[in-house]
Formats: sequence, structure tokens, C-alpha cells
Amino acid sequence: MYGEGRAVCVGRDMDTDRIIAGRYLRTKDRALWAAHVFEDLDPTLANRLEGTVVIAGSNMGCGSSREQAAIALKEAGVVGVIAPTFARIFFRNAINIGLPLVECPVSCKEGAWVRFNLEEGWAEVDGERCIARPLSPKMLEILRAGGLVPYWRNRR
Repeated sequence: MYGEGRAVCVGRDMDTDRIIAGRYLRTKDRALWAAHVFEDLDPTLANRLEGTVVIAGSNMGCGSSREQAAIALKEAGVVGVIAPTFARIFFRNAINIGLPLVECPVSCKEGAWVRFNLEEGWAEVDGERCIARPLSPKMLEILRAGGLVPYWRNRR
């Protein structure tokens, strides 16, 4: 599994409420979530996420266990998320909905060209490579299928 795009830098301890604010969770409209992702961090950011790789500090996705945070990122067009560490529930939610995550401590430069390869286990920012924590073969299968639901549908 491979991805690439321009870097969007966010800080450490980025909690799920800052990814998608609770005030938008009264609906199941994924397009609405995508339109308001990171709104409290930067109201213009959602419009710039298509085809990007989000690079975060440690503990990305901490806070409540809402899967809407990972869904909002994917629906906004985020190619993948790179961080030194992820909150475990966010990590599983992202894998389950087919959003690639890379655990790797890269330096973030806004707008830098980012590439990652989950099978080979690396991420690169403007050519500077970092070895990533490997995903299990099962997680790679789930990501290749597009998420947990498509994974199970394809196994019939």
C-alpha cells in the first residue's frame, strides 16, 4: 500500500474533537463532516485536504472514540496520516474505514512532498526517509480492501 501527496502539518495530541467537532455529529452526513474537518484548528483547512498527507505530532486521535474523526479525514480526501504515535482507538477506527496510518517520527514541512509505503515500512518527506512501525498482514489486507466492511464482503 503506497500513498503520496503534499504535507499538511497539525500538532501533537490532536484530539478527535479538534478533527471533527461534536456539534457536527448530530448527522450521519459524511460530506458535512468532511467540510468541517479541523474547523476549530483552521476554518480554511478542510478545503485544502484533497490529496494531502496529514503529518501530526504524537498521540494523534486522542480523546473520544468517535470513528467520525477518521471518516471525516478520509472523506475530505486525505491520502494518509503520519505520526510518531496514534491513540489506539483512532488507529483501529482509521484502519477499519480504510485510512492508511504510518507510525513514524518524520519532520513536518507544510506543503512538502510526502510518500509512504506500508508494505515496505517507510515514509518520506522531501526525500528524507524514516522507517515506520510495521502493520500486521491482516491490517494491510483490510486497508487494501478499502476497510473492514469491504474486507468481510469480499471474503464471502
